[in-house]
Amino acid sequence: MKVLLPDTVALDPDLPAGTVAITYDVRRPVPDEHTDAEVLVVWGNPPEALSEAATRLKSLRWVQTLAAGPDAVLAAGFGPDVLITAGLGLHDQTVAEHTLALVLAAARRLNLLVRAQIGHRWAGELGGLQPVDDPGAFRTLRGATVVIWGFGGIAATLAPLLAALGADVTGVARSAGTRHGFPVVTEEAFAELLPRTDVLISILPATPATTRVLDAGVLAQLQPHAWVVNVGRGSTLDEVALLNAIRSGRLAGTALDVFATEPLGAESPLWDEPNIIISPHAAGGRPVGASELITANVAAFRAGQPLRNLVS
Repeated sequence: MKVLLPDTVALDPDLPAGTVAITYDVRRPVPDEHTDAEVLVVWGNPPEALSEAATRLKSLRWVQTLAAGPDAVLAAGFGPDVLITAGLGLHDQTVAEHTLALVLAAARRLNLLVRAQIGHRWAGELGGLQPVDDPGAFRTLRGATVVIWGFGGIAATLAPLLAALGADVTGVARSAGTRHGFPVVTEEAFAELLPRTDVLISILPATPATTRVLDAGVLAQLQPHAWVVNVGRGSTLDEVALLNAIRSGRLAGTALDVFATEPLGAESPLWDEPNIIISPHAAGGRPVGASELITANVAAFRAGQPLRNLVS
């Protein structure tokens, strides 16, 4: 059995006897001599290259993406008989760490401090003596109400970090209950949470049901001092509604790592708003434990056993 490994990340899976691993250039067509591969591992492949692979790899039986979300692979046009597995769990630590950084940057106004530094201005209004409690602003995680929309593995890693700094964390998911020690409610109870939320973090995947679900209606229910942080998928957020909310003062600010169109164009008005923090889809980018996942799934595939993170 032939497994194609991308050249965009160092991989060293422990593959069973009879399995041949070939490293391929994700930016170029798969060489003709390797179009007989049965397994394709994907990481950073351009959309056109994925579509070409879907057409040319006639013996393909399974695609393993190292991305947490399989949307790019699903859009490539692989046949219905090709199994697709996602990289769930590979980005929990890195995305949680980046999200925490964005939340702290918002609380400590690092966006405004950087602007002041560029202008060689001592931003005295952001330093010196500060109120211990400021109910009209988000300035600390201590006592802050943080809602995480999309409570999966990333949220399970992030929530304890937020709680350790004093935040009151609630998750929103398709089913209610307690997960990893934190309360989780369904979207039906969302409206009750939003008016007392200081930070709304979205880690939603890209699906038809989540397209621009974070819209003007949701934003209007937040307090004026609230911040929105999106580290899920850009398609889940109505960027126009968000920009209008910030410009009108209906929302204090936002920190965005993902966008409807990437890279974000230089002409986008999002760049110019002082209370919008932008990072270039940098939260993930490091699939921790990818080799171990490939090892486990190849062994299961060879044995005819269920694969981890199978996309239905």
